[in-house]
Amino acid sequence: MSTNLVDNYYQKEAEMKITLDKNLVEFTPENQQETASMETLWRVIIDCAGESNKLTPIGEYVPSKQNLIRFAIEGIPGGKTVFSEQTSATDCTYLCEVCNKYMNVKSGEAIPYCCGAVMKIID
Repeated sequence: MSTNLVDNYYQKEAEMKITLDKNLVEFTPENQQETASMETLWRVIIDCAGESNKLTPIGEYVPSKQNLIRFAIEGIPGGKTVFSEQTSATDCTYLCEVCNKYMNVKSGEAIPYCCGAVMKIID
């Protein structure tokens, strides 16, 4: 097998390019899947006849911890809150450490899940 074939075999498909220029951010999809995802996102955010929705960052971005950035789309309702089988021992407030959402929970009520994990008590 020639070196050229081996090199081509192990080449990864290019990933989305992100460019930052002062207050302008550009996303350049590098494959068909990214182009389709970008088109879907564009249609959700942009309303040609009315006001467009905004992306609001949630949580934190620490690449060594998790190489992921999350945004909420303002104006689009979120999912239904799911609760764990665990119950709260006291009346207190629970916090999602990913998106900073909080919920007041009374003693004996189920502790909510958010962003894939049980929310943490903060008081």
